[in-house]
Amino acid sequence: MVYHLTDTNDLKIDYSATTDKDTVINLTNHSYFNLKGAGDGDILGHQIHINADRFTPVDAGLIPTGELRPVSGTPFDFRKTTTVGALIDDSDEQIKLGRGFDHNWVLNKKGSELSLAARVEEPSTGRVLEVLTTQPGVQFYTGNFLDGTIQGKGGKVYQRRYGFCLETQHFPDSPNQPKFPAVVLKPGATFHSTTIFRFSTVK
Repeated sequence: MVYHLTDTNDLKIDYSATTDKDTVINLTNHSYFNLKGAGDGDILGHQIHINADRFTPVDAGLIPTGELRPVSGTPFDFRKTTTVGALIDDSDEQIKLGRGFDHNWVLNKKGSELSLAARVEEPSTGRVLEVLTTQPGVQFYTGNFLDGTIQGKGGKVYQRRYGFCLETQHFPDSPNQPKFPAVVLKPGATFHSTTIFRFSTVK
């Protein structure tokens, strides 16, 4: 993994791997973000767009079932910018299983071109995060299992939903799901992917 911080406030992560035996590989980054500031309240007022028409529902163990479900008509439809907290406590079974959002979205893309996966804006600060990736999926997690036991910078405590993650990836449980993109790296082949976290402010 190589991290690049550019002069235009892009954090670029290049992942690469080789192997001498068949290897299941699915590399990602689990950084938490709060565009209001670390430990400065929850992320429910953040506004998010995810470039995906489908997501992968999970079972009671939060493992994908193998279905590629349309987001239309569900709380998982972020094709139009929506406030994170608008439907995070909806009665939808998938929301109950994850105690909020903790799911993989199937990105609208062809091949492995670098393209926009998600955009998040925090209205009170004007801070914006855009996530671009060559990967086919992104896991949106809303800190549902944070419980105040973790302290961050300056001793600030992270309560439930005080941060969110956008983890670019292949779909979870892909080795066991024939409809999901393959994640087995063969000897002689090289795995490579790129993700960019782009920071800006509303003009």
